[in-house]
Amino acid sequence: MTLKEAIYATVREIVQTALISLGIFLFVYVFLIQPHKVQGVSMEPTFENAELLLTEKISYRVSRIQRGDVVVFAAPVDKKVDFIKRIIGLPGENIEIKESSIYINGLKLDESYINVPTPGDINLNLGNDEFFVLGDNRGASSDSRSFGSIKRKSMKGKVWLVYWPIVKSQDSQGARIFSHVHYSIPN
Repeated sequence: MTLKEAIYATVREIVQTALISLGIFLFVYVFLIQPHKVQGVSMEPTFENAELLLTEKISYRVSRIQRGDVVVFAAPVDKKVDFIKRIIGLPGENIEIKESSIYINGLKLDESYINVPTPGDINLNLGNDEFFVLGDNRGASSDSRSFGSIKRKSMKGKVWLVYWPIVKSQDSQGARIFSHVHYSIPN
């Protein structure tokens, strides 16, 4: 093999490896997982400003969206911006906010993960493809109380993993897998 042939073979292998890597990256990014950065304080104390997280896109294709899921979706006004909020109301439900509490179909929602009241006065019936979302920091969140319900097609995925910062500090809980919150609505 001549020097010219060896250089050509090496360059060809590098290009092939780069193209395969790019293809795998694009597949994962478009269909499986997408990184997002928390911007603002609307989801405190669950997520802190500037935390980096991964949103998984598979579960909503094979299972139902549940109350308590934290989702990333295209902002209702500026579609180029993504919001992160918690699913509170599901399609077909009546959502009422009164006296600083949330009621689902007339039953008070127990939200043990927050310790702040929910300001607002709302009575809303959700359509067949509508979800009611709220930030965990209710006093500092632009959410369904201001822009209304969101559609399923606007959702990009469910928060799965916080990967930065890795180490727990006074400003962050550190890296962690995010799981579903279980609610209680008395029968």
